This record gives sequence, structure tokens and C-alpha cells, in this order.
Amino acid sequence: MGRHREFDVEKVLDAALCVFWRKGYEGASYADLTEAAGVERPALYSAFGNKEALFRRVLDRYSERYVGYIPVALQMPTARQVAKHILYGAADLNTRYPGHTGCLGINGAVAGSDEAEPVRQALIDFRAAGQAQLRERFDRAKAEGDLPETAKPEALAAFLMAVTHGMAVQAKAGFSRDMLEAVAEQALSAWPTGNSTPSEKSS
Repeated sequence: MGRHREFDVEKVLDAALCVFWRKGYEGASYADLTEAAGVERPALYSAFGNKEALFRRVLDRYSERYVGYIPVALQMPTARQVAKHILYGAADLNTRYPGHTGCLGINGAVAGSDEAEPVRQALIDFRAAGQAQLRERFDRAKAEGDLPETAKPEALAAFLMAVTHGMAVQAKAGFSRDMLEAVAEQALSAWPTGNSTPSEKSS
């Protein structure tokens, strides 16, 4: 029989998530991960396989625990409210934890070594899935008259993602939540509206 695992997998995942969030995938060493998790490297291998497999588990956990504002946003009654909820949610998340600002999906994922290419691709897929959900929501908004006939849902989804990605980079560089919210308002000032947009007084 194998030895009984003597650590809490959930706590290890949370510790690893904070390290990856702060340092990015390649910036996080095994020494960083084992120190934060309080377990030895063989134990990490035994539980998760390797660093890439651990990161993929962490990415799933991040999606489940920290970006719940996105599915909430997709249920908002207007496209502008969708965008506003996402932008303000991003501003909050990117600055909520001083020890790991920015976004796990952006930090350290723009470029990397050949060995890290599968992780970079996983993050590209992660972001692409979010953009596809936005495009689908904005397609519906256009069909309902909430967006004008001239609106391009795919471009709007890409625009919103570009702004939130930029906000994540700015947060990592030390921008305050107030400044990120000002960026959000600037982006919203250019948001197109259709002829049947419900009132946003309650939003």
C-alpha cells in the first residue's frame, strides 16, 4: 500500500495559486512552490504529476473561485451593464490582494520558453473561451436591439478583453483601484447603445 498523504491538497492548491498569481508560470520555481505549500518536492510530484499539471489545476481553481463576476455579468440585462460589471470586477480583483496583484491568466503568460509553450497555449485557450462567451452575449444584445445594427459583437468582445488585460498589467505595475475604475469609465464612455436599452438607474 502507498503511504497516506499527509497534507491538505486544497491548501496546497491555494498556496500554489498565490505563487503562480504573483510570479507567473515560469517565474514560480519549485522552491517557491514547496516553501509556500509547506511540502517537499516529491510530495508535489506525487499529488499533481509535475509543475504544468499543478498549474492547470490552479487555473481551474482560479476560474472557479475568483472570476465568478464574469458569469454574473453575462446575465445582466444590457450589453453595457455586462461590460461595466466585468470592468469593475476586474478592477476589484486585480487590486484586492496586495501580495499578488493583476490577473493569473495574464501575469507571466505573454511570453515564455519553448518548454512552457503548453501552458501559454492553455492560457490563450482560457482567455479565448471567455471572449467567445462575450461575443455570444453581444450577438444576442444586437439581435434584441440593445446594440445598434452597426455594432460588431466580435470586436466589442475583443475590445472588452483588451481593456481588462491592460488593467491587469497596470495593476501589476502598481496602479490603484481608483485609477483602474477611471479606465473602466473611459472605456464605457465609448460603449455603443441601441434603441431598446433598458434603464440602468438601478445598476
